[in-house]
Amino acid sequence: MGQHILSGNPPVPVVLRRSARARRFTLRVSRLDGRVTLTLPSSASEREGMAFVREKEGWIRKQLSEHVPLQGIEIGSVVPFEGRPRRLTAIDGARVILSDNEIGLPRGGANAGARLKGFLREKARSRFAEAAHHYAGRLDRAYSAILLKDTRSRWGSCTHDGKLMFSWRLIMAPRDVLDYVAAHEVAHLQHMDHSPAFWATVERIYGPCADQREWLRRDGAKLHAIRFED
Repeated sequence: MGQHILSGNPPVPVVLRRSARARRFTLRVSRLDGRVTLTLPSSASEREGMAFVREKEGWIRKQLSEHVPLQGIEIGSVVPFEGRPRRLTAIDGARVILSDNEIGLPRGGANAGARLKGFLREKARSRFAEAAHHYAGRLDRAYSAILLKDTRSRWGSCTHDGKLMFSWRLIMAPRDVLDYVAAHEVAHLQHMDHSPAFWATVERIYGPCADQREWLRRDGAKLHAIRFED
């Protein structure tokens, strides 16, 4: 349906789209790029849609004020690893080198973003395998596989046949946050819901997790804002 403008300071572009399945107006502000999208029911007019947008202007601008800008990757950038900021440096040799305050990327070859992404995925696979093995042992349950993806809507998942999926970006989060997500998905091997019994299982194998859940709610978008592609 195209793009409309919510007037004000600054003006805000709003993308309008229509859905035959929509029963009401739905507003979304992307945490990745700040794009504002309004989904309309088939029977609603664009005028009604923009009236709804104006009613929600305060909420829209609040969401935009909290938007985390995208961060590219280049030598000199600062990227977190297990919750600690590390500066990217260029080094001689063929391997990525991790130190307390830096991540050394080999000169030449693949661009910095691609090289760093491969390194982070490798470290994430190792850490999730370690954590999942630990918590599955505490639960006395077995998982069938560990998969790493770059999901936006969830940090992890568990299938009915025991496959555990995790976002590799969590290697950039503090260790306790990654461990919590691993325990959370392992607990789904026993409870495929978020019932009180499920949360009791999480606390039994991991412990209290309110701080870790709050970190994901408050700071998780910063991990998705890091762009590894040119």
